[in-house]
Amino acid sequence: MADSYPTDAELIFLRELGLRKIRFMVVGMAAAVMQGSDRSTDDIDLWFASLADPGIDEAARSAGGVFAWRANPPMIAGKNLEHIDILRTCDGLRTFDREYDRALELEIFGVAVKVLPLERVIASKEACGRLKDKAAIPSLMATLVAIRKTES
Repeated sequence: MADSYPTDAELIFLRELGLRKIRFMVVGMAAAVMQGSDRSTDDIDLWFASLADPGIDEAARSAGGVFAWRANPPMIAGKNLEHIDILRTCDGLRTFDREYDRALELEIFGVAVKVLPLERVIASKEACGRLKDKAAIPSLMATLVAIRKTES
């Protein structure tokens, strides 16, 4: 993991995506952490409305990288951009548009991004079924309960 997380390059990339009005959202454990989860993550999972948007590569180039869309999975390559994971789909979720319409707008180090709500992160973790996802569910549920208590 980088000494500074997220790295300056990652923040530039996220900021540039926003400036180009590219529809994407932070999903997975990074979304949960942004909402108060005490879990940790080594990456930022991003789900895009369309990987065909040329603005993704423009944003990557602005951050000193490149969008390797032909890679499997697609990736952002470049110095200090290695913690960004590009997802084609998210298990257990509805369409991108439907989830995006319900996404939260939060800031990550001064950069506004759309973030999958914690309830939907949990639904995705449950549907995925990997051991590490199943292990995370109890603490994510506890975070959700704590959030709801503070909201009421």
